[in-house]
Amino acid sequence: MTRSDRMRLFALHGSSELGEQIATSLGCRLAAHEERSFEDGEHKVRPLDTVAGHDVYVVHSLHGGPVESPNDKLCRLLFFIGALKDAGATSVTAVTPYLCYARKDRRTKENDPVTIRYLASLFEAIGASRIVTLDVHNEAAFENAFRCPSIALTTAPLLIGKIKSMAGDRPISIVSPDLGGGKRADLLREALEKALQKPVGMAFVEKHRSSGRVSGDLFAGEVSDAFCVVVDDLISSGGTLVRAAKAARAHGARNVIACVAHGLFMPGAETALADASIDRIIATDTVPSFRLPPGPVLAKLDVISAAPLLAEAIRRLHHNESLADLLMYQA
Repeated sequence: MTRSDRMRLFALHGSSELGEQIATSLGCRLAAHEERSFEDGEHKVRPLDTVAGHDVYVVHSLHGGPVESPNDKLCRLLFFIGALKDAGATSVTAVTPYLCYARKDRRTKENDPVTIRYLASLFEAIGASRIVTLDVHNEAAFENAFRCPSIALTTAPLLIGKIKSMAGDRPISIVSPDLGGGKRADLLREALEKALQKPVGMAFVEKHRSSGRVSGDLFAGEVSDAFCVVVDDLISSGGTLVRAAKAARAHGARNVIACVAHGLFMPGAETALADASIDRIIATDTVPSFRLPPGPVLAKLDVISAAPLLAEAIRRLHHNESLADLLMYQA
C-alpha cells in the first residue's frame, strides 16, 4: 500500500460541497461515513470506510447555519474524531476552514472566558493530532491555545490573482482596518509585491472598541489615486470594513475593494455593505453566503474557493512537506 493509499478524507454534513472540491483537487474521493440524528436530538457519526492505520483528515467548517449551530457542528466533529481514533486511525487532522470561538481569545472584562483555550482542550482530549484552519482572528492566540500542532493558513495565495485582474496597472495599497490586523495585511502586501514585481503600499486605520462603540480618527499610509484593498479575517455586520473604506476614500483612494476569508454576513450587513465606498467584496467559500438576500451586496460579492489551498495543505501534511509559504506565521 502506498502512502497516498493510506490517506482518508472525510467531510461532515454541511461541509460536503467544500469537501468534494478538496477531494477533486487532491485527485481522490471522499471516504464514506454515516451520520444519524435521533428523536431526542442526540446523534452519531461513524466511518464506513476502513481507517485503521490511515492518516485521516476531516473537513468541517464550524460556522452557524440554517440547520445547525456552531455548537452542533463542533460536537459532531469531536465525536467523529473520537470514533476515528477508536477505529484505529494513525492520526486525525481536523480541517476547520472557519473555526468557531476563535475570536474569543482574551479577557476583555473581569472573569471573561478565554474560549479558544477551552476549545483547544476539547480537540486535544478527544485525540485530534492537529488542527488546520484559515485566517484566524489572532494567529498568536490560536497557536498558543493548542498543544497539538495548530496550522493557520493565509488566504493571500488565493487573493493575488483576483486582485491583480481587478487592479490592472493602477498602484495598489493594502489597508488594515485596525492595527491588530497589520500582520495579515502585510502578508498580502508582500505576496502581491512578489507577484507584481513592484511596490505595494500599506495603510492603517485607527480603531478602538468600547461598550460596543467604535472610535478612532487616525489614518496612516499613502492611498492617493490608488486601488485599495481593505483586508480582514471576516465580515460580520460589515461596519469595520465600511469605516476603513470611507477613510481610504477620504484620503484619495480611487477604488476600494474588501477582501476577507470568511463572509458571515450577519443581519445588517446587507445594508452596511451596500455603501458606495466599497466597489467589490471578495470572500472565500468557507462560509456560504446564505444570509445575504438578493440585492446590491450580493451583486458585488465575488466568492473564491478555498478548496485548492486546503487541498495543497493536506497534501503537504500527508507527505511531510513544508507549509511555510502558506502560513500566517511566516516571517
